[in-house]
Amino acid sequence: MSTATTPVPTTMRAVVVDDAKHLVVADVPTPIPAPGEVLVQVAAAGINRADLMQRQGLYPPPPGITDIMGMEISGTVVALGPDVDGAAVGQQVCALIAGGGYAQYAVVPASQLLPIPAGVTLIDSAALPEVASTVWSTIVMDAGLQPGELFLVHGGGSGIGTHAIQVAKALGARVAVTVGSEAEAQRCRELGADIVINYREQDFAAELAGQVDVILDIMGGSYLSRNVDALAVGGRLVIIGMQGGFTGEVNVGALIGKRARIIGLNVRNRPLTGPGSKAEIVAAVAAQEWPLIDKGLITPVISAVLPLAEAERGQATLESKDSVGKVLLLPAGA
Repeated sequence: MSTATTPVPTTMRAVVVDDAKHLVVADVPTPIPAPGEVLVQVAAAGINRADLMQRQGLYPPPPGITDIMGMEISGTVVALGPDVDGAAVGQQVCALIAGGGYAQYAVVPASQLLPIPAGVTLIDSAALPEVASTVWSTIVMDAGLQPGELFLVHGGGSGIGTHAIQVAKALGARVAVTVGSEAEAQRCRELGADIVINYREQDFAAELAGQVDVILDIMGGSYLSRNVDALAVGGRLVIIGMQGGFTGEVNVGALIGKRARIIGLNVRNRPLTGPGSKAEIVAAVAAQEWPLIDKGLITPVISAVLPLAEAERGQATLESKDSVGKVLLLPAGA
């Protein structure tokens, strides 16, 4: 293992879940990079809804991945495992990971490292890898969103939502969002949303019936039927979340009549390499989305930045829907 001149400690501070499902900071062994991996000293880590599901026991990490939460980080490479190409000790990066971000150090497959985009700080870049990989792989690589099409994202004020608005606008699409408050509505308009629907007061399916080309859905079962109602002929519904339940009914006749597609996707459980892999997604994000960030067409949207010890507050903020955009944790403190 190749390391920087500053020795890497054998233990580190990390957030763990206690028996009462509270988040506490504890001393744990510092991970050692395996072949093809690097060790990153974490500057910031993003909080995602998948972390909340994991804490509740509903979304366990893939086999062989640490129980420490956190699927995106930024920081500095401090050690290289065997057989690593394209990374160097001292390099500042952000990265997509399957777990381990709520800590002072995290191991990352070298193929999942991303450069810090131009004009984005090291801390703020932690808000990008997971949302960029999710949004780009779903609405571009799988759903094939085209210029001039109408794109709908549910949860427009979320980390995924605020990022998806910007990506879709940068690609020349028209954007509709659903939100639950006027504050979220205003921020979505500022980011470029053309149509803003408050789901507490309006039915998105009635407002957009038969018009939407691509839907990015975090709700799952409870929205399934209405999503199909909203789709246009040839529409694509991409489901990435289950906040509204695991099951739902759909009018198969409407689906067939519209020649529509329903696609279920995630990023975390994909293979590391090969077709449809995390490495393929990260490479596409670096090659195609990062230039849009460099041009200022897409920026990280951050609601709060908290010290590692306030991870529970950070997750509560995300769960309460009071935040617009991402919540970040700083292992070194606020």
